[in-house]
Amino acid sequence: MVLTARIERWSKLDLDKVTEMISRKIVSGRHQMLVQVYLKCGAQIPLHTHASEQIVYVLQGKLQCLVGDRFLTVREGEVIYIPSGVSHQIEAIEDTFQLAVFSPIREEWLS
Repeated sequence: MVLTARIERWSKLDLDKVTEMISRKIVSGRHQMLVQVYLKCGAQIPLHTHASEQIVYVLQGKLQCLVGDRFLTVREGEVIYIPSGVSHQIEAIEDTFQLAVFSPIREEWLS
């Protein structure tokens, strides 16, 4: 895969409706991806792990996260780092809009 510099416009990207409560837009490079995620209040991402490091910046709303054995609340304007291979789950306490960076990319999300 050959990648060149490009500009993406969020408003032009397809919205991937994951569930009735979760949707996302993805921009991916070769080694990292940036994901805009919309979670309705009450949305849950079940306990899981992946090889990617994950950084989540909450632009609006509030999340309750279980990372390893720690419960953390992440609010608007805050960033959480989730290391590679660490189990985690997320629940939206409010309608939430976030940006998440994954490295390496989540290949399964691109198909």
